[in-house]
Amino acid sequence: MAESLPQEMLTYILSFLPLSDQKEASLVSRAWYCAAQNALRETNVQYNIPVSSASLPAIKSLGLRGITCISLTNLDDSPASHEVLECVAYHLGPHLQSLCLSGGSPSEAAFVALILGCPALRILDLSGCNSLFTSGMLLAQPETAQRVQQVLSGLCELNLAGLWDLTDLSFNRLSSCAPSLERLSLAYCHLTFELGPAWGSLGPQDSSPSQLSFHNLLRFVKERAGRLHALDLSGTGLLPEALQALGQVAGLQLQELSLNGCQDLSTEAVAALCRLQSGLISLDLGGCSGLADGALVAISRGLGHLQRLSLRKLQRLTDAGCTALGGLQELQILDLAECCLVSGWGLAQALGSGHRAPAPLASLSLAYCASLKDHLRAKLRRNLRSRSLFPQLHQELEHQASGPKEPPQPQGPSLLMLRALQELDLTACSKLTDASLAKVLQFPQLKQLSLSLLPALTDKGLVAVAKGCPSLEHLVLSHCSLLSDEGWAQAASSWPRLRHLNLSSCSQLTEQTLDTIGQACKQLRMLDVSMCPGISMAAIRHFQAQLPQVACIQSRFVGGADLTLTL
Repeated sequence: MAESLPQEMLTYILSFLPLSDQKEASLVSRAWYCAAQNALRETNVQYNIPVSSASLPAIKSLGLRGITCISLTNLDDSPASHEVLECVAYHLGPHLQSLCLSGGSPSEAAFVALILGCPALRILDLSGCNSLFTSGMLLAQPETAQRVQQVLSGLCELNLAGLWDLTDLSFNRLSSCAPSLERLSLAYCHLTFELGPAWGSLGPQDSSPSQLSFHNLLRFVKERAGRLHALDLSGTGLLPEALQALGQVAGLQLQELSLNGCQDLSTEAVAALCRLQSGLISLDLGGCSGLADGALVAISRGLGHLQRLSLRKLQRLTDAGCTALGGLQELQILDLAECCLVSGWGLAQALGSGHRAPAPLASLSLAYCASLKDHLRAKLRRNLRSRSLFPQLHQELEHQASGPKEPPQPQGPSLLMLRALQELDLTACSKLTDASLAKVLQFPQLKQLSLSLLPALTDKGLVAVAKGCPSLEHLVLSHCSLLSDEGWAQAASSWPRLRHLNLSSCSQLTEQTLDTIGQACKQLRMLDVSMCPGISMAAIRHFQAQLPQVACIQSRFVGGADLTLTL
């Protein structure tokens, strides 16, 4: 019946399936294969292409399918790399929209030739490509720059992260070829700061040929203020005065700003930013160690439309500061990982307060929050209008801190609203136990789960997770030393779709677990049993005889050395 459907209809139907199911569907027939390839292309899948002569046939094939998004790996200045770049420009270039050369070392001439063959580019990633900027002569010829500008006229996103050789002159040459830029990353580039009122008042003729200066960046921002919406200055050592100067640029209306690892920022500078750029919907202040509760209060007051907020590694943030989160009514994604003073009660109070509608939280990370209590269960599950399971779990884990030992069951259809969750990471939430996990991990659509470094997880908890999350494809249980063969004997049959499994350092497991997994998990593609002393090489080879498609990883100490084998 399905064979008689038009190709367009098959493509449309398959586009609703997750990536793994689309791949499986492509094996049914030739018609399904073609439809799946179309569906995959429509979801902007990035194809990672290793640069070697062996990749040339694949590049030609991808060109016939009109692939629009690629990443080239192992790129250097060798003849083989030149041949691959020419092939990419000819076969993929006309319809290529996203190109990633991250970490590559192409020559300037090869890079220019490639770009000239890609007139439809909208995203260009040159992060870590220092070879292009070492000489300082990239696009120095006006004729070359003019031709590059013609093909990059539609470029919207440029990633220049990690370029230590980037200077004002080379940045200006490249950015001038992309007049439509909306998103720019200079993360971990070496910015220099000259304090004073002259910031941004210098013209292009004053650009430095030897350094990347903040005054040059500020001039660029002023020129592009009407179009620039996203800026990533993570790891640049941005100063408080510089942040305020950015916020004050006339006409600038940032939507996304990342300042991860800018340790010198102050609460006052963040407060000024929130007043001046109130339209921000995404803000990353992770690793800004100088910030504390006052910064979160300023964010809550000034950024009423904020949807994504990262405060990862703010070790001075406390539960008292978390209570301010109640003012962020549109918040969907919140990252509080490695905030060691956050125990959860302040977050539960803010997000579950009854005097206002709760935030539509979709994702909440509390990984490595050592103070997170095991009695944080019901209030947030009852009150949050979550779209994903990730927030729900952490929130439920939170309310237990202030609730009774046996909290009331959640009211209404709250659990039915959590079906969008695809990934959940509870790594190193060391105070969680079987009881709490059994009550919260009941998500039929969950596909990726990490319970690594949970010392209290036992077979009982494993079986409960298996029953509550039967659709898992990627599961990490490394360093869960209480798990045994008996637990896997009961749990494995619940995970027929499992593809990636990490059991490293699960010291009680033996070859019996391998037999159980081999019989129940026929879709498995990767198994990590590193540092499992009860699993021998002979047992792994026997396992691979049953499932030859599985890549097995095993390592153990041999003669004082850590020996790792991938079979």
